[in-house]
Amino acid sequence: MERLCCFKVGYSQSSSSAGKGKSCQGSNKVTYGFSLVKGKASHPMEDYHVAKFAVLKGRELGLFAIFDGHLGDSVPSYLQKHLFANILKEEEFWSHPDRAITKAYDKTDKAILSHSPDLGRGGSTAVTAILIDGTKLWVANVGDSRAVLAKGQQVIQMTVDHEPSTERGSIETRGGFVSNMPGDVPRVNGQLAVSRAFGDKSLKSHLRSDPDIRAQDIDSEAELLILASDGLWKVVNNEEAVDIARKCKDAQTAARQLTTVAVDRDSKDDISCIVVRFRS
Repeated sequence: MERLCCFKVGYSQSSSSAGKGKSCQGSNKVTYGFSLVKGKASHPMEDYHVAKFAVLKGRELGLFAIFDGHLGDSVPSYLQKHLFANILKEEEFWSHPDRAITKAYDKTDKAILSHSPDLGRGGSTAVTAILIDGTKLWVANVGDSRAVLAKGQQVIQMTVDHEPSTERGSIETRGGFVSNMPGDVPRVNGQLAVSRAFGDKSLKSHLRSDPDIRAQDIDSEAELLILASDGLWKVVNNEEAVDIARKCKDAQTAARQLTTVAVDRDSKDDISCIVVRFRS
């Protein structure tokens, strides 16, 4: 996901990375793999991720996220360090995870904006997934990074793509406008190709940063979860992504294969992907 601008921001981030891991509790181990590949744009890598398991109050949490930055990597880097910590600090996390996630997203965005101009000038999408004790999945997103769940015969999109064309009314109510100029992609005030994002101080009065949230029970039918930035979803649809992941021997191979397919299909954006397998 990109935002048009007339200046560049310098940063350091490796052009690609990959890895894997697994849960430590429960008889059925949950495994994950991730793959991040720098896009063809001239700016350095702007995608960040989180993929790990942690134990809190005797409960095991799987924490997974993709943060797709624009105008630099400062906002996605901040989200990588702080967003999950802010969610887990909310008193309502265990009783009402959805409320905790909403509050933490808001507090995190306000913290980013308070660091302006150095931090809040840029922005980022976010898709986060929290797996609680391997049985309950909570997914939230801001922007167009997406999560897709394969469960039984279903391919379920767990997120909402927040695009200017679909949220035009909200943008205009806030005093902004949607334009396809320059280029052929609808953008907020002709600049930003998503209608919700963290940061983006100069556009914030016209943007939202509240997440869409969805929960799913993870039972014997749940097979895998894919989180990815739009560098994948621009060239691979939900069903294709699930089919590709299913054919791979493990989660890391699946994540690598998905980013490889996106590159082969000439995706020019940064491409980041996490695959979580609920069954070995």
